[in-house]
Amino acid sequence: MTKYKKGFIPFPSWFQWKQFSKVSNKREKIILGLLIFVAITSSVFLIFQYQQNNTIVRPAAGGTLREGIIGQAHFLNPIYSSLNDPDRDIVELIFSGLMKYGANGEIIPDLAQSYEIKESGKIYEFTLKDNLYWHDHVALTSDDIVFTIETIQNPDYKSPLQASWFNVKVEKISSQKVRFILTVPYPNFLETMTTKIIPLHIWKDISARSFPLAISSTQLLIGSGPFQFKDIQLSNNRQTINLLNLEANPRYLPSKPLISQISFHFFDTKSDLIEAVQRGEIDSFLVSDFQNIDKIPQNFSSKTMEMPRYFAVFLNPNRSNLLAQTEIRKALSYATNREEIVENILKGYGQVIYSPILPNFYNFTEPKEDYSYQPEKAEEIFDRLGFELSDQNQFREKTIISTSDPVFKSNLQQGSQGKEVRELQKCLAQFPLLYPGGKETGHFGPETKKGVINFQEKYSADILEPWGFSRGTGMVGKTTREKLNEICFPQPEKTQPLKITLTTIDQPELIEVARLLKKQWEEIGVKTEIDAEPTSVLETEIINPRNYEALLFGEILGMMPDLIPFWHSSKQRQPGLNLALYQNEKADQLLEKAHQTLESEQRQKEYEEFQEILLGDAPAVFLYRPSSLYFFPSNLEGNKVTKVADPSKRFATIDQWYLRTKTIWQ
Repeated sequence: MTKYKKGFIPFPSWFQWKQFSKVSNKREKIILGLLIFVAITSSVFLIFQYQQNNTIVRPAAGGTLREGIIGQAHFLNPIYSSLNDPDRDIVELIFSGLMKYGANGEIIPDLAQSYEIKESGKIYEFTLKDNLYWHDHVALTSDDIVFTIETIQNPDYKSPLQASWFNVKVEKISSQKVRFILTVPYPNFLETMTTKIIPLHIWKDISARSFPLAISSTQLLIGSGPFQFKDIQLSNNRQTINLLNLEANPRYLPSKPLISQISFHFFDTKSDLIEAVQRGEIDSFLVSDFQNIDKIPQNFSSKTMEMPRYFAVFLNPNRSNLLAQTEIRKALSYATNREEIVENILKGYGQVIYSPILPNFYNFTEPKEDYSYQPEKAEEIFDRLGFELSDQNQFREKTIISTSDPVFKSNLQQGSQGKEVRELQKCLAQFPLLYPGGKETGHFGPETKKGVINFQEKYSADILEPWGFSRGTGMVGKTTREKLNEICFPQPEKTQPLKITLTTIDQPELIEVARLLKKQWEEIGVKTEIDAEPTSVLETEIINPRNYEALLFGEILGMMPDLIPFWHSSKQRQPGLNLALYQNEKADQLLEKAHQTLESEQRQKEYEEFQEILLGDAPAVFLYRPSSLYFFPSNLEGNKVTKVADPSKRFATIDQWYLRTKTIWQ
């Protein structure tokens, strides 16, 4: 028999535990079960709590992101990629610039380690980071920077970026330093420095004619960006791309991206893309047309991205006598219900705008001019200008008198002869009592003089009394000529319809906007016709020659706005983007000052003053600023982008995105 010290209670043996069910009652069994349950639960909780307090979740490398895009890649070369959305998307990942965009659209260093601004903004010097390499492991130096910019500036290469680099000289200081010399200060130059750089050793021996054909030779797809080319899958006829795979660049600075691979899947139409999304074949995609947004499955996360892009109706005063009148342009703006456009067509994913400086994007002051929806104000303007609703239809028109040249222009008297005398005799012959003989000789004789006297006395109130005469003179002077022209050659009346042709791109969303504008304007009597043209036709035959009355179109500004290309009078003709052919000397001066002002508060003041002048002239009907919606898988983290210069900049922080996580002990 085992002996225990006094007061010691031994833990029951296994044999004793087995006897518990035989010696205990039901209540005791329940209590024991509860005690065991509490003990186990407490142990699990304590272990979990310990783990929570002593471990952290960190992003982990790995995973593939399947990105769906509409269209085809054509020019996977930064020098040409701005012309095509798929090109911009892919180039954004493969190539780098000296500077890049941050999550909120701010301009931050990329290849550059640092930069200096000298001589009041006329000189910019950049120092490259250490250990920069191209994807093929060749060192990246300032020679590559100089080569890229000089290639863009060379007219033989026909780069759409050429205008951005006009009057800029680039020179090498050392292998890691490069200098840019500007003719005049330009505060937005840092944004220009987001231009992607191409490798000298790859492109130096390629002719200008062959430069755009990068997609046909994948060995040319060498960049320095966060992802590098892996492989490509072409269609059966090898004319289009089905799939393009990029893999993480292990040499990318500051660190290799966490996502291992990005696969771009190409689709011909939005419907094709949505169907692939519904089948679970696509992980991420961009939506800028919200008509089919209800077809997107609910298992995606999404992010709304704001862009400095807006749509407006640009009014051409050179193509329409109506639109040459400031009051009519203002009336159209009052007659436009922008909120209805944003709610019905953009499904709420956009902002109403009244100004081209986008105050609610750049944090500028809102305009004083109130162009909110006020159809009664538009009707007042049209009434005042004489445009009345027609009895035949619901549209407005104005009765005007023809301004053709009068027949009688000269002073005529006895002895005069010629064509005007013959027309005078023909006119008088309509009144046998005034000119009994009715002769048409072309010679102003006594009979003609007597006929003129009789005519003057018949219409004495209009001809003689203004001069204080009571009897006719027989001389055809100013008031006599006016009455002869009125009586014998009355100017015909005609009607001028209040009618506008609205031109836009043959694209579903813009056609819907045009139809809604037509409805709104026709409600107050403005007959509106819609002309929707393919993009190629619109650019070459409509926009470039400014061959339109009213153009529904979009414009994209930078993250640091520069309005000279869009509103300066020198930009009225192609390749300028002054689509309203706007001209105002004071506005030009303010734009020029803002273009060269480095101090942000002063530049804001100049833009806000310009805003009031422009809106007073009402050269366009400003409509809305659309948002873009980016859909991605729920397990994707690290995407903090909120403002983007263009849709491709949704990848601005791609090196920080991750699909996987890992738990580590502290």
